[in-house]
Parts: sequence; structure tokens; C-alpha cells
Amino acid sequence: MPKFLIIRFSSIGDIVLTTPVVRCLRKQYPEGEIHFLTKQSFKGILESNPYIDKIHTLSDSFELMLHELMTEEYDHIIDLHHNLRTLRIKRFLKKVKSSSYNKLNVEKFIYTNFKINTLPDKHIVDRNLETVARLGVQNDGLGLDYFIPEKDCIRQEDLPASHLLGYIAVVIGAALNTKKMPLHKLKELCTAIQYPIVLLGDKNDAVEGAAIAAGDDIKIYNACGKFNLNESADIVRNAKLVITHDTGLMHIAAALQKPIISIWGNTVPEFGMYPYYGKLSAQHYDVVQVEQLWCRPCSKIGYKKCPRRHFKCMEQIAVNEIVNMVNHRLGKK
Repeated sequence: MPKFLIIRFSSIGDIVLTTPVVRCLRKQYPEGEIHFLTKQSFKGILESNPYIDKIHTLSDSFELMLHELMTEEYDHIIDLHHNLRTLRIKRFLKKVKSSSYNKLNVEKFIYTNFKINTLPDKHIVDRNLETVARLGVQNDGLGLDYFIPEKDCIRQEDLPASHLLGYIAVVIGAALNTKKMPLHKLKELCTAIQYPIVLLGDKNDAVEGAAIAAGDDIKIYNACGKFNLNESADIVRNAKLVITHDTGLMHIAAALQKPIISIWGNTVPEFGMYPYYGKLSAQHYDVVQVEQLWCRPCSKIGYKKCPRRHFKCMEQIAVNEIVNMVNHRLGKK
């Protein structure tokens, strides 16, 4: 019975994008044992995944974690993070065969610095699956997985009565500022949308959420910082439509097969991180971005501030274009 260790330390979206590997590996090796190594802060993303037998976490003592992994006697390591820490793990478990994800850092460097796109036209999910191709694992076409535990399901009383018949989830946060619209653009967007809105983000987004909701606190409910990740995912699951930046909740929304309007700033869909629904599902998402802007993409991740100081990639986003997409998605004229 083969025993596998999958490694992906962070972050939310990247971990969600590994779930097809987990599921397809389980289908190919139904009698096998699958373990997953991640950071403690992201353990909750995977705890309800029925395809994972055991979760290990990157602990305070790296040495203790290494010895814990050694006792497991793995047959194969699937490294979907591929950094110095995972290299150290593979060297420590040197007798264990391993496969590593190709991060294409050279191609990304060329794209961000010289604006020449040499990246393969392939989603990161398919590149993740290439890591296990040598094991005979193939893509089942079922897309991403996200399992919400019953204890984190939202109750009716958790949302305003005005939103119980339907709402749009607007994800206002992002890991870095150059991946999200500035506050005044978010205010303009939420004012223009004529439909109940739930704002999603963590506690760091709560102040901006309150400022946006102040424009119409009946139509707009600020849920930023009020719910944990799984609860926010359940709000996404029950939304009519999700408007989001290039964030973890975008990938969770795709896993839950929700229609998405994705807004892109300094990063670009060509990095292979656009919403992924699987080969057997409709690709129901729209992309909003400033086309042919000479400075995009400026980074494969993002910055706290626009390095050019003009932030045209977000400032020039046409709010009316997003509103038209919303109306089309909701069947409104």
C-alpha cells in the first residue's frame, strides 16, 4: 500500500489549487495513504477533505517535524511548493522518491521584467498534475475541491433579512495592495450595483468594508472580519455571483462552481491562476483588466504600493464594465 506526502505550505489559493492532485491521486491509488504537509494557519482548509488521511503542520521546531515525517516511512513525496524548505525535507528523507512542481521562475522573471510571455498556456492545476503524471495519475476533469464543515455553515440569522433572497459576494481584500482596487473604486462599484451585496475580507479589511457599507448600509452588508475562512466560503457558496480580485476566495468560489467576475491589477491571468472549473464544467467567469498596459505584469505576486506610483492597472478599471457584467450574469437589463 503506497504512502504519499504532498507538500504545500501556503497560501489559501495555492492550497486549494492542489486539491485535484489529492483527489486524482486517491482515485488512482484507492488503497494508498495520503498525507499533506502545510502551515498550521492553513490546516483548516484541508481538515474536512475526505481524500486526505493525515495532515502534518510546519511546526516551531523544524527538526522535530523532520523526525516526525521520517517515522511515517513514505514511498513518494509530491512537492508542490518547491522551495528551500521543501528541498531540506527531501534531503532529510533522501531514501524517499520525490516529484517537484516546476515553478517556471525564469519565465515569470522574463514576463515581469521584459514583458515577453514565454509561459506555457496551461493552468497551474494542470502543471500541478504534471508532478504526479509519472505515477500514472490523470486529470479527472472535476475541478477544484473545497469542503465546508457543518459547524461552519452560515445560519439565516447570520445575514441581514434584506439579503436572504439573494446577494452578490464582493471580495474586497487581497494579500497585497497592488492586487486590489483602491477604496474609492470599490465604493463606486458597490454604489453602482443595484443588488444586495455582502463584503468579504479578513479583519484587516473591516475598516474599508465599513467605509464602503456606509454608502448604503441596507444594500451593503460588511462581513469583513466577522467570519472565519470556512464561514466566508459558505457565504460564497450561497451567493448568486462573486466579484473578486486575484485571491484565495476566488479559487474557493471556483471550487464551489460559482460564477465569478475576476478583477486583475498588477498580476495577469497568463500566470495560470485564473478561475479553474475543470474540464467537465462550464468556464463561467469574466476577466476585468486594463489591456495593453505597458507596465503589466510588474510582479508575479504583488506589492504594497504601485512601484510606478500611478496604479493605472486598477485606477483605469472601468466600473461600468463590471456593472454590465453583473447585470448580464443576473439577467437584468
